[in-house]
Amino acid sequence: MFNFRQACILSIAILLIFTSGCSLTASQKSDSIHLILGNPSNANTSDDNNYLIIKKQYALSYNRHKGIPNWVSWQLNKSWLGNAPRSNNFRPDDTLPSEWYRVVPNDYTRSGYDKGHMTPSADRSNNPEDNAATFLMTNIIPQAPDNNQGYWAELESYTRTLANTGKEIYIIAGGYGQQGTIGKGKVAVPERIFKIIVVSEPGKTVDAINESTRVIAVDTPNYNGNKESHWSQYLTTIDELEKKTGYDFLNYVNTSIQKVIEAKFDSSANLKKR
Repeated sequence: MFNFRQACILSIAILLIFTSGCSLTASQKSDSIHLILGNPSNANTSDDNNYLIIKKQYALSYNRHKGIPNWVSWQLNKSWLGNAPRSNNFRPDDTLPSEWYRVVPNDYTRSGYDKGHMTPSADRSNNPEDNAATFLMTNIIPQAPDNNQGYWAELESYTRTLANTGKEIYIIAGGYGQQGTIGKGKVAVPERIFKIIVVSEPGKTVDAINESTRVIAVDTPNYNGNKESHWSQYLTTIDELEKKTGYDFLNYVNTSIQKVIEAKFDSSANLKKR
């Protein structure tokens, strides 16, 4: 026979086992609206090369060694869009630890690469403060001009079109691989640049993501010579991006739903060239 104390201990143990198998809500996992679908690399504030930064405008994993974000995640809907002017004030991020090197705009000078936004300036046009936040160098990667100014810009514009129709969108973008450095070795140049776009409805939580949710995933080359390409030529699946990056995307979404939508190739994209 168990005594009362033993019975209590057993009850607590069973409860812990049961709850450990349950999915936590997004609010339990992160207070940031930009991480409602997940933290792909389990970024935190104790890892220099997977350093979690949460801002009002977006969230990201920063790589101190590479001087660029591993990935940036943000929400997009009509409330983030407006008529605020483009800041153009590229500047170092003074929220990084004081002993870290802080990338400056001059590190990109005469490099042959654009200062490529992950969270685009135009995705934060609701007010000057939010727009200015997109010009922090922790939101920037070296991006080939033909990529940045061509099909990547078109995909950004298409995503804002979806937002303007009333959709609520969650986006994750970043780079992987490396093809050298700029800024006297202080900034790594990614070989490829990816983006994941999850199209949902306003006011919905992570629980609203289901097997029919539209997901767009692209994996683009970070070099010149293909400016006239259409972004749909670089469509892929989240499963493929996970294999190439080592990240676990949408990891706050129900596992069974992840299996379906992460294997999807977006068939509703416009496959025509410009």
